[in-house]
Amino acid sequence: MRDHEALAAFERIYRDNVGAISRFFARRCVDPQLVGDLTADTFVRAITSFATFDAARGSASSWLFGIARHTFAAHAERSVKGGDLVRRIGGRRELDSDELAELEARIDAERPGRALLDRLAELPELEREAIELVHLGGLSPKEAAEALGVPKGAMRTRLYRAMARLRAVVDDEEEARADEQV
Repeated sequence: MRDHEALAAFERIYRDNVGAISRFFARRCVDPQLVGDLTADTFVRAITSFATFDAARGSASSWLFGIARHTFAAHAERSVKGGDLVRRIGGRRELDSDELAELEARIDAERPGRALLDRLAELPELEREAIELVHLGGLSPKEAAEALGVPKGAMRTRLYRAMARLRAVVDDEEEARADEQV
């Protein structure tokens, strides 16, 4: 692929996925600046490794969600360790008011998703990731399997188990609310 063809292909991938990737981070973060930074970091990592992307091995969405997961994991690890605050702030471009308002709106729109993530926190990590990628991230089970690097059958099993456990949690909550009303 020639450079201009590769750039055009990446631009299409960016446009098709930037909203989903920023929503992925908006479900995890309440700081719009951080949502913007993590989204940007994801696409910087993606463009620097775009030459290795192989559409035959999986969709662009699953590839990007894999990068986003690693980006968020690296951020979480830095946060736990205290990170290098000067380094993180030093390279940060402040968002203008329109960008900030857009990200705040996305964060607000993802509040139900964050509430669901709180309930999902009770699930085992692998099941939680499966539910999140398929039901919140909009990936197909096949794409989610590719993003997590697991066989499709394993993904289907994780989704089935996770949904069963999640239904039990929701049923327990509804039963508790019904008991309170009596």
